[in-house]
Amino acid sequence: MSQTKQSHPDAELHPEATGLAKQTVSQHTQTQDLKLYSGWFCPFVQRAWLVLEEKKIPYEYIEVNPYHKPASLLSLNPRGLVPTLQYDNKPLYESTVICQFLEEAYPEHGVSLLPKDVYDRARMRIWIDWITLRFIPSYHRFLQKQGEVDAERQEFLSLLKEFSKEMDESGPYFFGAEPKMIDFMLAPWAVRLWVFGTFLFDLSKIVSWPYTFCFTFSKWDLLTLNLLIQITTKADSTCQKRARQEKTKRSGRDGGRGLVLLKREIV
Repeated sequence: MSQTKQSHPDAELHPEATGLAKQTVSQHTQTQDLKLYSGWFCPFVQRAWLVLEEKKIPYEYIEVNPYHKPASLLSLNPRGLVPTLQYDNKPLYESTVICQFLEEAYPEHGVSLLPKDVYDRARMRIWIDWITLRFIPSYHRFLQKQGEVDAERQEFLSLLKEFSKEMDESGPYFFGAEPKMIDFMLAPWAVRLWVFGTFLFDLSKIVSWPYTFCFTFSKWDLLTLNLLIQITTKADSTCQKRARQEKTKRSGRDGGRGLVLLKREIV
């Protein structure tokens, strides 16, 4: 008997951004020398996307399905990972590298995302590394854990507290009134923190330091709203509705703590 090879369950993911993010994509379909190979769902892509938009750098947006990678991407990055930036027909990848490059290569575009003080610049690099090496792995350990999650929860909350203590006391951003590079490095994960409140605990009752969810979202949300697909009005409400439905359905089996089956919908 012949067997049909099954595709990966994510292979047929929604092909494009929706809501306000789709409007942003539509403004960047014309050919440009600078090209961003992207995936609407990817928080690492959203780092680079945010910086491009904040600095108002002209670029071409190219959507990529990670299970059907185009030859044009593979010729630049044999691993086919996003984000990949094509600059002067040469590739760059890794989200933090791309974002730092954009600041250095386009200093005349938009506002500077680097602090003026050289010590603050060095300190910012330390905490950007901290986000990548400590915060993001802890986030995903907590998100994906099945069964008892107390250890992962305490680890994650301790990291939130550690980061918030380093922030400017008046906020709303890490260095005060204006966003800098570090804010864009954390933003794609910070706006997804609602998933933990939906399933595991009420962050608003646990977080007692000055910045609930690490940020005061009033101004920051206006910056990210057009870019991050999960916080556009349509997409966010849809994801949260499905998450609540799944939580109710699963509550009799594992108390709503199993998140692996949900992560394709809500992350």
